[in-house]
Amino acid sequence: MRHGNKGRKLGRTSTHLKATMNALATSLLQHKKIRTTVAKAKETRLYVEPLITTAKRSLALTGDEKVVSQQRVHARRQVGRFIKDGEVLKTLFTEIAPKVANRPGGYTRVVKLGRRLGDSAEMAILELVDWNESGAPKAKVSKPRPTRRKPVTSKAAVQPPIAAPDPLQAAPEDVTELPPQD
Repeated sequence: MRHGNKGRKLGRTSTHLKATMNALATSLLQHKKIRTTVAKAKETRLYVEPLITTAKRSLALTGDEKVVSQQRVHARRQVGRFIKDGEVLKTLFTEIAPKVANRPGGYTRVVKLGRRLGDSAEMAILELVDWNESGAPKAKVSKPRPTRRKPVTSKAAVQPPIAAPDPLQAAPEDVTELPPQD
């Protein structure tokens, strides 16, 4: 029985699992959306949301400037234990945390995609909720519906195929005279 053992093992050792979660969290914060298996997405969500909360709370600190700056540095170092990329860490504290400042939690969403062709694993997209890089949704372009009928073409548009020249009616300049045979 697994009493008191929360979380998924994902078929990895503890160090491999930690490295996988660090890599998935870094990719999610960098790209704002990743495609992975459902089990990894659900586990990564549990791993990333406390990091975002820590960054969000560090921005909300008020009071003595010296104490606040020390606490913000401490928050960066706490998150930096898991996110090793400095650019991603900077993005988390300067772009992502201010955007989710008013959200009480639930910063990520898991959208199931179906099964992967190779091994039939359930796939999902893990994305940040308040992050729409594309802006407004794209308008659908309506395409003509397929029918069973053959496409209608006008007779003027269809031209007969060009016939190959008849070898018996060759042009006079193409004829070469052969020497008479005895």
